[in-house]
Amino acid sequence: MDYRDKTVLITGASGGIGAAFATGLAARGANVILVARNEAKLKELATDLHDSHGIRAEYLAADLSEPCASDDVVEELDRRGLAVDILVNNAGFGMHADFAESDPARIRDAVALNVGVLTDLCAVYMSRMTQLGAGAIINVASVAAFQPVPHLAVYAATKAYVLSLSEALWWEGKQNGVKVLAVCPGATDTGFFEAAGANADSVGPRRSTSQVVNTALRALDAGKPSVVDGLYNLVAVAVSQLVPRRLAPAVAELAVRPSAQG
Repeated sequence: MDYRDKTVLITGASGGIGAAFATGLAARGANVILVARNEAKLKELATDLHDSHGIRAEYLAADLSEPCASDDVVEELDRRGLAVDILVNNAGFGMHADFAESDPARIRDAVALNVGVLTDLCAVYMSRMTQLGAGAIINVASVAAFQPVPHLAVYAATKAYVLSLSEALWWEGKQNGVKVLAVCPGATDTGFFEAAGANADSVGPRRSTSQVVNTALRALDAGKPSVVDGLYNLVAVAVSQLVPRRLAPAVAELAVRPSAQG
């Protein structure tokens, strides 16, 4: 795909995989719209991308877990006259805790962000892309999408939704010139597992955020519905599909057991 002069909307863009998508796409000549909560980080990244690559870099500070946040984002971008050619749904978070001990409000926020906002933005922009007969959507899922994961139950369930939705939309989009991809990273240098309180040493070799982005863009160019980032993760996912369903949670738990500090 030729990304030059395309406009890409990226959620969760202030750091981690989202910032890496912004950097990688800007280097390919795309203009970017960065959305996240931290306005200072967004402004700094937008300035760096503009100065380094000469592209247009817009940003919008928003807490996407708030009610109607996705509607507000769409309305603001429309007000600015910004048409979206490519959507990257990266915003999301996980909680490492027993489900029974989790804060119901945090669970609602996770589902609202990981599922609700992603679905809302897909619905709006896939409709517009379909009318134009062109466009692309990249949804960031996870290797957690392939099996139930104790202590990360809600996160894994939301990512299973993202994977299933994306692959269905990939098929629908094929008929109308719209590409849809779910990228499934494993352990990545984003601090996710540390922030969630999981044992970072048990999740396998880390991949860089730029590796995840390169994997995603290659898969998008190839027209794939989904892709697992990294050989280790690909093998782990393949093995997980051979495990009987009743044993899958026990196997998955080995990779996300609480850290010694937790």
